[in-house]
Amino acid sequence: MAFNLAFLSSIFIILSVFSAVTNALSTNYYDKSCPNVDQIVSNAVKQATSNDRTVPAALLRMHFHDCFIRGCDASVLLNSKGGNKAEKDGPPNISLHAFYVIDNAKKQVEASCPGVVSCADILALAARDAVVQSGGPNWAVPKGRKDGRTSKASETVQLPAPTFNISQLQQSFSQRGLSLNDLVALSGGHTLGFSHCSSFQNRIHSFNATHDVDPTLNPSFAANLKNTCPIKNRPKNAGATMDPSTTTFDNTYFKLILQGKSLFSSDQALLSFPKTKGLVTKFASSKQAFLDAFVNSMIKMSSINGGQEIRKDCRVVN
Repeated sequence: MAFNLAFLSSIFIILSVFSAVTNALSTNYYDKSCPNVDQIVSNAVKQATSNDRTVPAALLRMHFHDCFIRGCDASVLLNSKGGNKAEKDGPPNISLHAFYVIDNAKKQVEASCPGVVSCADILALAARDAVVQSGGPNWAVPKGRKDGRTSKASETVQLPAPTFNISQLQQSFSQRGLSLNDLVALSGGHTLGFSHCSSFQNRIHSFNATHDVDPTLNPSFAANLKNTCPIKNRPKNAGATMDPSTTTFDNTYFKLILQGKSLFSSDQALLSFPKTKGLVTKFASSKQAFLDAFVNSMIKMSSINGGQEIRKDCRVVN
């Protein structure tokens, strides 16, 4: 019996390894079946960005939110249908936009190589192109993802929230095989984009029993945020840019954290643990160190597996 159990467990390990290998991504996955896919997606992102400078931030965030729920399987692209409310309609994803960029890229990819490239791969490529279009680094994206068939708004509670403290952030990332290094590097994606007041109002109104405003916030920065985001009569889409160079991919975000000028509690939280604080300081002083770390962590995050099929239309399962 012991022999049988040992034999069975070794077979299981072999099958698991085989499964991991067969699911492995590779940068040359489409070299024969769709050699122009990188260029097609890149052109779609470039064209959209030339018309709307908020597109890169939207695509990068979309990819993060996809990978953190069920892996990078394009489940975030699926529309709600019947009684099923999809991820894109979950509270943290209501403000996601630029889905049309993925639709356009998919349409052009299908015209060139029908039924070959997954929506998940297109989104991973588009996120890379979003960084490149914003003056950030370029890298070879490993490909071969499959598209998922399940998308539930209820699962978006698993996304790391802007109010998270360091232990909540660490847990959220480690559950997905991501380290504290990855946490700090990927947080650097906050160099792009805009935030609505709701994501940081906890820091400027009724922060705790002692302070109305988070005492770690720079006072003049906090005063500006309070003016932008009053408790009453707030404009519908009021908010603030994530950093002053909001369409440029750089290390300004890390410099702002050290100055008490980051928007989210989760940004400030990076200073509350020695290892993450050390990385914030390192990335603030060396843009190249940040860019190198970001690329490594993006490849790692975008390799979280999920999915079963190649969708014909990114918004609906086959």
